[in-house]
Amino acid sequence: MPVVVIGAGACGLCAALAAHDSGADVLVLEQDKTPLGTTAMSTGLIPAAGTPEQRDAGIEDSPEIFARDILAKHGGQTDASVVDVLAATSAETIRWLRDSHALPLSLVEGFTYPGHSHRRMYGTPNRSGTELMAGLQRAVVEAGIDILTQAKVISLICDATRTVRGVRIMRPGGTIEEIGCDALVLASSGFAGSREMVAHFIPAMATAVIHSHPGNQGDAIKWGEALGASLADMGAYQGHGGLAVDHGVPILWPLIMEGGIQVNRLGRRFSDESKGYSEQAETILSQPDGVAWSIFDQTLYDMMLQFTDFSDAVSAGAIKSAGTPEQLAEVLGLPAGALVATLLEDQDLKSGRLEDEFGRDFRGRHVLRAPYYAAKVTGALFHTQGGLCVDSDARVLDTTGCPFPNLFAGGGAARGISGGGSSGYIAGNGLLTATSLGKIAGRAAARHVAEGV
Repeated sequence: MPVVVIGAGACGLCAALAAHDSGADVLVLEQDKTPLGTTAMSTGLIPAAGTPEQRDAGIEDSPEIFARDILAKHGGQTDASVVDVLAATSAETIRWLRDSHALPLSLVEGFTYPGHSHRRMYGTPNRSGTELMAGLQRAVVEAGIDILTQAKVISLICDATRTVRGVRIMRPGGTIEEIGCDALVLASSGFAGSREMVAHFIPAMATAVIHSHPGNQGDAIKWGEALGASLADMGAYQGHGGLAVDHGVPILWPLIMEGGIQVNRLGRRFSDESKGYSEQAETILSQPDGVAWSIFDQTLYDMMLQFTDFSDAVSAGAIKSAGTPEQLAEVLGLPAGALVATLLEDQDLKSGRLEDEFGRDFRGRHVLRAPYYAAKVTGALFHTQGGLCVDSDARVLDTTGCPFPNLFAGGGAARGISGGGSSGYIAGNGLLTATSLGKIAGRAAARHVAEGV
């Protein structure tokens, strides 16, 4: 088989489509019965800069501005050349997925995510990762690309030149098979599902709730490292400071960015919630009992109904409501005096009468009014951002910076663009490297095969 792709999440399917579009025969290997992966657990939002839709909306954005936003979030602690390429090709990725493969992607309106200077997030109609995955799977089927499910890759087959000649897979029942390849794309995500690796590389999240695909065991990283590949930013991750306790549904961050607040068990705010949902995860875990409550009102409730995740949270009973601050405190089991004072303070902060002690800029944000709503949340680990170092063609690099002959990686298997911790993550970094880097990997793998190197 000329091109083999390991993993049938967004990265793997984008790599497969790109390789197929470039004329290569492709086989996708997936360990699960149904291709879903981490993408299906996300909102499915992909950032892109310099698009026609942005221009039509009067948004003056560009790949250069987008790249600066990514680098500014973590102080430039990543490979700027990869950031530049991803930003530069982001608009083309959206156009390619929509126009060549009929994915219904549109520009998200109404709010800007933390870290982004402009509105540039694209999503499917219901802003759902499951919906995005369904569109990608349909496109792969229509292209005639084979996906072999229940095929767990257990090792790579390489020769003395470090060229990958094939893979060994385990099928149901324990049967071992070998499949040859001319180029291999690693798209099997990161290691958030491995408690051992998380404890080693991200000790601050060792006991956090893991809201990630359990199959993310870091296999691609282990295979690459065994070959002598370079790893970087292994402590980087995307956390989330809004996972509904006992429900496993994320309460998404537009709610916070448009005026929602978070309080701890004492009924008081404890941070600048607008910095980012990733770093807020660890901040919440440092609070009493490792929990917080996201507080909002009817206006924000109505705005959030456009997201499937929020509707799921409502259906699951994760959202509580009350007519007055005192009643809300009773419903949530929080100190009434403290919560009433916090909501009064909210009015002063948003009117400009008071400056926030945590440094949050509340100018132009919605003032919370009765009736009130709230969700009990905790900090969670969604996916890891460290991995195999790659160049701007998604070629895996060894510890000297030289590329392997025919090995490519993207998505969670590759080093991300979020720096070394949690604070460098901005919304969409994960799906940017999944879709655009997956696309780049697929095209490069097909080119490698066509050139017969």
